[in-house]
Amino acid sequence: MKHITLIIIAMLFSIGAFAQQQYDTDFTQTKLMKVSGKTTEKVGHLVFDGNDHLSMIYTEPEGDYFIIEGNMVKINMDGKKADLDSEKVKMVQLQRSTLLNCLSGNWEQAADDNNADLTVTEKNGLKTVSIVARGKVPRGGYNSVELTYRLSDGMMTKMILVEAIGIQNTYEIK
Repeated sequence: MKHITLIIIAMLFSIGAFAQQQYDTDFTQTKLMKVSGKTTEKVGHLVFDGNDHLSMIYTEPEGDYFIIEGNMVKINMDGKKADLDSEKVKMVQLQRSTLLNCLSGNWEQAADDNNADLTVTEKNGLKTVSIVARGKVPRGGYNSVELTYRLSDGMMTKMILVEAIGIQNTYEIK
């Protein structure tokens, strides 16, 4: 009986390790434009508080950023700046909630929001979470999202976001 209790506690701890994460780490972003085959690479620092604050401050190219503060999404990418209220712009609301849900481990909600199926697999010390659209993707949604975590500490090491318009962003988290 004691052995079963320890296994259940270990399982609950393991689930909790993936349920909500905080990040303060460097990352590399590789963007692939599927139509042209063109790739670009950016480098930056990611901070996520586990709730509704995410900042991705780019060091290469310097000055670019993507910030979520509550309902506001602030972007400066490739010289294009915008401050968007996600409650007023549905497409931004979907992207905001998908990112926050993926980072916090609320994969079921991310799948529901994107009209997608969710699968979770474990292999070679990694947990892979795949969210794949069932059909038509909502505007601003993703055809697929793939998240990779180390089982040893629950740290996300990779996030791949494939947009409905054919852009794939791969984030390698260090």
